[in-house]
Amino acid sequence: MEETREKLALITNYFADFTDAQLQQFGALEALYNDWNSKINVISRKDIEGLYEKHVLHSLAIAAVVEFAPGTEIIDIGTGGGFPGIPLAIFFPEVQFHLVDSIAKKLKVVESVAEAIGLKNLTIQHTRAEDIKNRKWDFVISRAVAPLKDLWKWGKPLLRKGHNHDLKNGLICLKGGDLAQEIFDSGLRPNMVNIESLFTEASFKDKFLLHVAL
Repeated sequence: MEETREKLALITNYFADFTDAQLQQFGALEALYNDWNSKINVISRKDIEGLYEKHVLHSLAIAAVVEFAPGTEIIDIGTGGGFPGIPLAIFFPEVQFHLVDSIAKKLKVVESVAEAIGLKNLTIQHTRAEDIKNRKWDFVISRAVAPLKDLWKWGKPLLRKGHNHDLKNGLICLKGGDLAQEIFDSGLRPNMVNIESLFTEASFKDKFLLHVAL
């Protein structure tokens, strides 16, 4: 328990005002993902040890940039094992999250983890983002699953117009490395936030949050 508390300090160093229920949900993630990772490789072996820093806190970079209002609807495309969707769903219990992926076994992990920690504001769908029709969300979020050009092509049709937050409705994605060519190829002009300016851990060097407004 003490070890878990230390790992949770990675989050509570930057964010306050969590309920006991939220802290319990965050604290339960390590054992759940370790168990699933022994069956299905949802998180790389070298990264599972750094779950709270490299996956949970990284996902919460979005929460450090925008405060989603209650009732906001968000779709996480290519969610994989549930990042950034699950940490954000814990952080924003009054926001609705829809997590989609084309790989069913990964969604089985998401469903199991969400059920185990009692997440009521999260739904899942086994599909490709480009196959979703007749539904709209306030934000599309994603974590390094495809080039920006493709994320925007898939995400733009899923967005409804609006500006009820610090950021206009749009795409928010987490990416790393030298993004100059990728941004040029996309023809977009995203707002960029260096995550190293939000969190001091060394693993966030050359990690960025990109926002493209609708």
